Amino acid sequence: MTTSRPETGSAEAPRAFAPLAGIRVLELGNYIAAPTAGRLLADFGAEVIKVERPGTGDELRNWRLYEGSTSMLYRTINRNKKSVVLDLRSETGRDLVLDLVRHCDILLENFRPGTLERWGLGPEVLSAANPDLIITRLSAYGQTGPMSDRPGFAAVAEAVGGFRELVGDPDRPPVRVGISIGDSIAGLYAAFGSMMLLFQRERSQGARVPLAERVVDVALNEAIFSMMESLIPDYEAYGVRRTRTGGRMEGIAPSNAYVCAGGGSIVIAGNGDSIFARLMQIIGRPDLAADPELAGNAGRWERRDELDAAIGVWTATLPPAEALDVLDRAGVPSGPIYTAEDICADPQYAARHMIQKFDVSTGERTITDVGFPGIVPVLGEASLPVRSLGPDLGEHTEEVCRDLLGRSEEEIHAVLRAAQGVTA
Repeated sequence: MTTSRPETGSAEAPRAFAPLAGIRVLELGNYIAAPTAGRLLADFGAEVIKVERPGTGDELRNWRLYEGSTSMLYRTINRNKKSVVLDLRSETGRDLVLDLVRHCDILLENFRPGTLERWGLGPEVLSAANPDLIITRLSAYGQTGPMSDRPGFAAVAEAVGGFRELVGDPDRPPVRVGISIGDSIAGLYAAFGSMMLLFQRERSQGARVPLAERVVDVALNEAIFSMMESLIPDYEAYGVRRTRTGGRMEGIAPSNAYVCAGGGSIVIAGNGDSIFARLMQIIGRPDLAADPELAGNAGRWERRDELDAAIGVWTATLPPAEALDVLDRAGVPSGPIYTAEDICADPQYAARHMIQKFDVSTGERTITDVGFPGIVPVLGEASLPVRSLGPDLGEHTEEVCRDLLGRSEEEIHAVLRAAQGVTA
């Protein structure tokens, strides 16, 4: 169980503003992609009922598990939701899901294509139970095409989508960023797609929307691919093949991380024409500021090594805080490279309630005042309050069966026994 704590920061705690209040979502999702979509909808007031398998629940409960039975990762991704335990492979579980569908606006799922159909829960069956239901499906490669039946996690999607090839240094193999970015971006698209179709449904003013126009099909590789900017047009038009550039961005200079006195690093983005001129004055290189070859970004990119070396000479003479102060006063975009500790101590995050405190039980002990990320985007002046962290497994099974589905006590006990693996 989790308990909220008073929020920290200089601003008053924001009011509970819930623009999606009254919207109900059924989440049949594991891991990160579909649960991220569910989290986004729940953050803004939707009632999200998360269906988990008996025994283990969502496998995310055990990812980065340092203590107890439920990871902080699960608590974060599944905040503001309710947990119901059902076996979707069983007739009872299938019937309860269809009953839940009748009360929901949106269904989220990220099983391998064909899985729901094998369980008798394909789109046609779901739509028959609720002809207004929006069905949002996330998978590695989408529901159609020659690769649609292949399994795949974000790591594979990031590679196939073109992202991995551009991450890292040019003289080393491609690397991965430290989070499941492919899952998270796909989750954003899933939430966006769900809201688009919900808006379309509301605009129909009661007219029935065809099933084909109520299905959102999100492929992880396509979600990543959509972030690749002009990767394809540059290749098709000019034969340009983007390559890894380390801390730089292809065609943009100077923009990199630079080592300061004492070993810390900062990021400086001096790639705007007027910004570049100011930056060169700051570092004591007016000759570079006046060089006509460097007046535009194309010329600066050609001489990026020279520019990075010049900036690095200057940053090496100052501690990070002093260098950032000089750059800030000159209007040069720059910033520190934060660790988790830095974020927790930062007044900007605190002022917008982007770190919210909870007491968290691991099952073995209660850890007090654990910071969790706030809700983005901000509506008003600061993050909305996180109502609850990811729930314990099956925490709301009885409540949902009784209050939403109107099941009898005998039926509820049967569901709870099945959730615990008891067959008789």
